[in-house]
Amino acid sequence: MTEPLFNRLCLIGAGLIGGSIARRNREGHALAREVVVTAHSQATRDRVRELGFADRVEDDLAEAVRDADAVIFCVPVGVYAQVMAQVAPHLKPGAILTDVGSTKGSVIRDLTPLLPAGVHLVPAHPMAGTEYSGPDAGFPTLFEGRYVIVTPTEATDPAAVEQVREFWRRCGSMIETMDPTTHDKVVAIVSHLPHLIAFTICGTADDLSEETRESVLKFAASGFRDFTRIAGSDVNMWRDVFLNNREAVLEMLARFTEDAQAFGRAIRWGEAGFIEDRIKRGRKIRHSLIERKQA
Repeated sequence: MTEPLFNRLCLIGAGLIGGSIARRNREGHALAREVVVTAHSQATRDRVRELGFADRVEDDLAEAVRDADAVIFCVPVGVYAQVMAQVAPHLKPGAILTDVGSTKGSVIRDLTPLLPAGVHLVPAHPMAGTEYSGPDAGFPTLFEGRYVIVTPTEATDPAAVEQVREFWRRCGSMIETMDPTTHDKVVAIVSHLPHLIAFTICGTADDLSEETRESVLKFAASGFRDFTRIAGSDVNMWRDVFLNNREAVLEMLARFTEDAQAFGRAIRWGEAGFIEDRIKRGRKIRHSLIERKQA
């Protein structure tokens, strides 16, 4: 029988990701002997108690992280500094501090200045999710077959990095290591820009006249439905993602805008070859994702 990786694991935040980690441990994947959960909202903490996927639910942040071997931030990246200021004095020496945020430069920026001596910061990002949020949204197989990107700094202890890698392996994930700047550019194009486009398209549809908007909703084709799926994502999380990965998102948006304008010109001037090339390239990307079992 596999020994638990950690004696006590603390999850700060109990939404889709935190809830899925706790449920994974409940299924016997030996992440920790004890999983302690805390959350900002009393309603969320009460719901976690009702659902029963945590060994212990704490109302107080200091008590939640006390004696934890590993602490995972599962909250919007915009509140990292605020949360860190509260928990830093209570982290035990030798503990691993990691996270699940989809920006990494801001995580290192906000957490490193407050990191106590002897505590190991190992930023990470599971590339898994759904449009659902809250403590009811999690499920134990969320991370299976999905990538987790670990972004250690030069100061990160290699043994702590390996423990975080092993943690995600036990969650069923494939592990990649990347520097924070590269990570933020990659996720800007594969995740953040698609969400920005989805939010914008849905906003455009909502701005149409009442009669036209009703027709859009009534006759929505699969392409529009696909956009509405990711447009249904958590408001706080995505607001913070855009604000904390500002430079990379704006860079990718500028490149996309140029390409979209070129596509528009091809449509205007009847350049069938250009249009066919863009469609073929899209199909190629889609088939590559299917071959990699990422679609």
